[in-house]
Amino acid sequence: MKNTLKHILLVLLLLLPISIYAQSYTFRGVTMAEGLSDLLVNSIYKDSEGFVWLGTDNCLDRFDGVKIKHYPFPTADVKRKRVNVVLQTAAQELWVGNGLGLWQLNKSTDQMTQVAPGEINFTVYSLFVDSKNMRYVGTEKGLFVYKEGTFKRVMPDKNMFSPSNRINGICQDATGLLWLATEKGVFSYHPATGIIKGYQYAINGNAIQFRGVAQIKNTLYLSTATAGIITFDIRRHEFDRFPDLGSSIISSISTDGKDMIFASTDGNGAYFLSHSRRAVVRSFVHDARDKASIRSNSVYSMLVDKEGIVWIGFYQSGFDYSLYQSGLFSTYTFPPYFTSADLPVRSFYINGHEKLIGTRDGLFYINEKINIVKSYVVPVLRSNLILSIGYYNGEYYIGTYGGGVSVFNPSTLFMRNFSNQTTGVFAKGHVFCFENDKNGNLWIGTSAGLYCYCSTTGELKEFTTSNSQIPEGNVYEIFFDSTCKGWICTETGLAIYDPVSQTIKTNVFPEGFAQKEKIRTIYEDSSHNLHLLPDKGSMVTCNLSMTHFYRTPMNASLHGNAYMSVVEDRDGWLWFGCDDGLLRVKDNNKVYSSYNFSDGLPSPIFTNGTAYKDPKGVLWFGNTKGLIYLHPARLKDVRRHPYKIVLTDVLVNGSPIDSLTRKDYAQTGELSFAHNQNNVTFRFVNLSYTDPATMVYEYKMEGNDEEWHLLNGNNEVSYYDLPPGNYTFLVRIPGDESSTVSVSVNIALMYSLWFWLFIITCVAFAGVIVYHYRKEKSNLPKISISLEEQTNILGEEKLHEEKYKTNRLTDEECNLLHQKVRTYMEEKRPFVNPDLKIADLAKAVDTSSYSLSFLFNQFLNQSYYDFVNEYRIAEFKKMANDARYAKYTLTALAELCGFSSRASFFRTFKKSTGITPNEYIRTIGAFNQ
Repeated sequence: MKNTLKHILLVLLLLLPISIYAQSYTFRGVTMAEGLSDLLVNSIYKDSEGFVWLGTDNCLDRFDGVKIKHYPFPTADVKRKRVNVVLQTAAQELWVGNGLGLWQLNKSTDQMTQVAPGEINFTVYSLFVDSKNMRYVGTEKGLFVYKEGTFKRVMPDKNMFSPSNRINGICQDATGLLWLATEKGVFSYHPATGIIKGYQYAINGNAIQFRGVAQIKNTLYLSTATAGIITFDIRRHEFDRFPDLGSSIISSISTDGKDMIFASTDGNGAYFLSHSRRAVVRSFVHDARDKASIRSNSVYSMLVDKEGIVWIGFYQSGFDYSLYQSGLFSTYTFPPYFTSADLPVRSFYINGHEKLIGTRDGLFYINEKINIVKSYVVPVLRSNLILSIGYYNGEYYIGTYGGGVSVFNPSTLFMRNFSNQTTGVFAKGHVFCFENDKNGNLWIGTSAGLYCYCSTTGELKEFTTSNSQIPEGNVYEIFFDSTCKGWICTETGLAIYDPVSQTIKTNVFPEGFAQKEKIRTIYEDSSHNLHLLPDKGSMVTCNLSMTHFYRTPMNASLHGNAYMSVVEDRDGWLWFGCDDGLLRVKDNNKVYSSYNFSDGLPSPIFTNGTAYKDPKGVLWFGNTKGLIYLHPARLKDVRRHPYKIVLTDVLVNGSPIDSLTRKDYAQTGELSFAHNQNNVTFRFVNLSYTDPATMVYEYKMEGNDEEWHLLNGNNEVSYYDLPPGNYTFLVRIPGDESSTVSVSVNIALMYSLWFWLFIITCVAFAGVIVYHYRKEKSNLPKISISLEEQTNILGEEKLHEEKYKTNRLTDEECNLLHQKVRTYMEEKRPFVNPDLKIADLAKAVDTSSYSLSFLFNQFLNQSYYDFVNEYRIAEFKKMANDARYAKYTLTALAELCGFSSRASFFRTFKKSTGITPNEYIRTIGAFNQ
């Protein structure tokens, strides 16, 4: 018996790594169409703030989950720009190694600066920072140790050109010893003593070259280009070969420091390996038949960050990353027998170890105690669409759409018909709900009315419009509240079943109540308030006697039209499943949180009436992609948003703020702009790396907005023509005050306060002088002005008209000049130059600027800029209809057409066409949406 227990324990321990990494991953691909600088991604790194840095073939890119920002290397040597390694130091400095040497990101200028170009002007392959912030740079010509502003070179081999001096990987063991993976063996280096020892490994007499190194405990994992993964025991100094990964070319290797090794191959995908089991526990391989697989097997880089997100960089395919989900919510599974993932759950019933799940494709019965899973479909059922499930006298009643009622016995696992009739509602109708009353009756809501069934007597009472006051149409819900009163929800309104008189009444509702509305679900909370969820629109809340009631509109953080289900947790929070989201509220919506894909919800669409709290306090919800559950206690343990919201960019009048403004903002926390810099755009992001389309924010500008505004699937907000004054821009996760990020903004007056005081003083002084002058002048005799003097005054007033007259063009001259300008614009396309001036155009067509100004303003009745922008807009429309420009963003297309900024493009396009560029793209069904 003891041996049996030992074997079971051993199996569980061996399966533990598999269970940890058995989760499903949803990958998103990113290429140059999304802004990546190059399709070859050679290195991936995530910094402490949460930004992901991508080393491509020619640039360093920063990715925030939505947008990509480029940090180019200021050199013309294209062949040596490929980024090999990125690392952040303890001082938050970002170091980068490529074929040109060592680089650092200058935070003041936001540009790359080369470090020690005189000493390290050759390829850097690896970087390492120890716990004492000692920095090590592995190059093709030895190891460089950085301390107190100086570099010291360490060479495993005195011959500078020896392959032993090519340091491809660096790690450090618990004793402080550095281990260097080189082109000719592994070397240990003691930083304090400077002692270096080498260990070579050969297969069939051929020395193995090591490309990278990762360490777990006393084992080094070494990647190679010819022999897969080689292990090295740092105590015994012995090499060994790791099991084959299907490719001998290991392009990258890393570890979580505990048990997992992450390895990528050039040709056979990427892998999770277990140190304790010496085996593969997870693989990511491209499969053309599987759309969920990674996009290529030629993997050049791989990162598994601390949030568990998998980043995979490809050769010529960009990169993939798994969309983040916190795991707050889970989809019900009963491994290895059953999973509800991707099932469209329309109804469910949980009864201890028994679970019944009704879907569009039949019924599933799961008995977790005896490991039974069975499915029931037509012809055992009369319909596969399961609308409702009830439990009555030890059996389950199954309501279907178009197939009436079936009864399932969990003891025999057999299904029988509720009625022997082959026609009628219980054979062919729709059955929407089941409800038990305190007298042992089962109530059934159908498409043909309401029924009350007693299994003891076999009596079946029918309530229809012909024998009761029940409103016409489908009966969606019969709900008995804590006073035993029955609330009946029908297609055309509400009714009340009075258990005392055993009658249905419709004349008991107060004026202004929802008795004429189509209510789908009713729920009573712990305070004995009823929540009535209509088919669409505002929820109605009332007390049991209906003396007090009010409406609550859809919460602003949701985009749906209706609340579908509701349940209360043990702490008094109400959870609402919606047709486009999930919401947790308290204090009548004053305090709330919304949940989406990043929390583990596979779909934002919840199904009607499918919410339940089990005896343990676990909440269950029916969803279009599975049966979802959550234990509210996990809210305190699960970190929903691992990183704070970050302000990524600020644009003023369409252009990013300059380095000086950025520096001032870093020091003061305030953005100060001139009076004419009053068009401000804020870009921000929650660095969660989930599906960008599901990211939701709330924002407002204090001093301009009175309420919070919702922003869904976007991370950019613009304000135009802000008056001078002080503002505070706020953005947060909906309902989460702790996530709020604020930016102070000051728009200056046109002139300073001292200037206006000076002007007021001057005007007042001038007024005094004028007053005294007029007073004295009034005492002087009046003198008439001669005709000659009057003529001179009129002549001065006409001076401006003379220049206009001498340059006036005839209509014929205007027509000729207009044709000449149009021909030049169409043939030479000068409008693609954003700096095109009227003087440039005048010179090109051999005329004067004044003549062109006359042509535009007097003959064509439009400004020069409107004339030029017509050609730019026409060029944009031409490109938008050309598939060759499918990879370009709207901003890139605007620049190609000659617009100086995104803001000016959008403003001009809307002015010219009456719609935005995005709306135009949608009308033609083109790309770049």
